[in-house]
Parts: sequence; C-alpha cells; structure tokens
Amino acid sequence: MCNGCVQKEYPDRGNTCLENGSYLMNYLGCANCHKRDFVLINNKSTEDDDGEEIDHLYVCKNCDHVIARHEYTFSVVDEYQEYTMLCMLCGKAEDSISVLPDDPRQSAPLF
Repeated sequence: MCNGCVQKEYPDRGNTCLENGSYLMNYLGCANCHKRDFVLINNKSTEDDDGEEIDHLYVCKNCDHVIARHEYTFSVVDEYQEYTMLCMLCGKAEDSISVLPDDPRQSAPLF
C-alpha cells in the first residue's frame, strides 16, 4: 500500500465503517503517475462464515498503482452487531449496535 497517495495513513473515523465507497478527502493523488483521478476497486473478495468479511484494493485508474487495501467486517456477537473497517485511505473505525429495541448500554440507572 502507498503512503505517498494519502494525506494521512489510517485516519480515525470514529464509528463510520464503510463497506464500499472511498474517503476521497484523504486522497492526494497517485504517487506513481502523479494524477488525481478516479480510484477503482479491484480484487473484491467476500467471506461469510458466521459473519461477513469484505476486502478489496483501491487502484489508480490511469496506471493500476495500488493505493490501499480496504478491509471491512461485520458479525453478530451476543446481542450486538459488530462492524470494523481498516484502510490506509478510508481510515480505521469500529462500531457496535444492539439488536434489541433498547440498547442495554444506553439505559439510565433507576436510582
């Protein structure tokens, strides 16, 4: 992966986990051909064993230079949906959402 193509490596994205798309605000341009053009998605793969794992490569439209590898995972653990994202271009993020109507972690104590 190429740190010359991005403004910041693995920026912290909080709980914003992207399954697809790209964070172009972090894209400087291709360090190989020096053009700032569209970013293509190549080598997309999906695994689905008790969860979902998707990864793909971002490549330069003009010269096929590999800019970053994007990893996204989704799983259900206990009563929560767990999401993670790790990508030099898009950043790193984690999120956890309750599958229950009312999230027990958000409940206020009664006393």
